[in-house]
Amino acid sequence: MTLRYLHCMVRVLDLEKSMAFYGLLGLKEIRRYESEAGRFTLVYLAAEGQPETPLELTFNWDGDTGLPSDSRHFGHLAYEVADIYAMCAHLAAHGVTINRPPRDGHMAFVRSPDNISIELLQAGEALAPAEPWVSMGNTGHW
Repeated sequence: MTLRYLHCMVRVLDLEKSMAFYGLLGLKEIRRYESEAGRFTLVYLAAEGQPETPLELTFNWDGDTGLPSDSRHFGHLAYEVADIYAMCAHLAAHGVTINRPPRDGHMAFVRSPDNISIELLQAGEALAPAEPWVSMGNTGHW
């Protein structure tokens, strides 16, 4: 018996807003499925050259009042980045709150518009501690 990873799915309340957020991370749309009968849209996003590890955004056209609360039994998505300081600066410049800054040059957390926790990890060795990250406190939770 074999097992193959397919994707991770998150429900979103505003498809365009969520796609813009994940676009800031560098994810691009690789395919889309719309169901008139089911009244939903599935958008699959992936990092450049990594279509085998997509993120599925599920958008219900009539709203989704049944979304779980913050205790949704979902941990986080994790992405490796080439320069964690540059990525966090890019996200912050676009209005994204850095919930757990990369004070250690290795790890940071942000949240999507739908409250999905995103872990960012520095590729390779941690970067040397640098400002403004070293002095920045946590904001909210992740």
